[in-house]
Amino acid sequence: MDELIAAARDALDAAHVPYSEYRVGAALRTADGTVYTGCNIENANYSNSLHAEEVALAEAVKNGHREFDRIAVSSGVRDGVTPCGMCRQSLAEFAADDLVVACDEGGDAVTEYTLGELLPNTISEGTLDDAEATAADAADAEKRGN
Repeated sequence: MDELIAAARDALDAAHVPYSEYRVGAALRTADGTVYTGCNIENANYSNSLHAEEVALAEAVKNGHREFDRIAVSSGVRDGVTPCGMCRQSLAEFAADDLVVACDEGGDAVTEYTLGELLPNTISEGTLDDAEATAADAADAEKRGN
């Protein structure tokens, strides 16, 4: 079995899911091979809930890591869960489009995607810079009466 999938499955045990009862675990591997795990942590107001992928990412970043090559995600029902849009965007802040996202289908079955496949045309520092430049150009044109 894939070592990261196994680590993601192990992380399921720590999940706090009294509302949905849908446990998720994630295991994120850094460029140097260090693995950080996370689990989902629900909150009664739902919006303050934490997702497994963001918990793993936060732990890795807290420990000084900024480069990642693979993440594995598993749920208690082994349904091939993928990171949600919010987690995809959080991963994109630190990982390239070629980050491998391994999704647990149960047994030894794993479906792999790249982050770029799951989140094409992501919002990035570059897209924000481009938007700022476009807005500045438009403001300049308006001042010139164009």
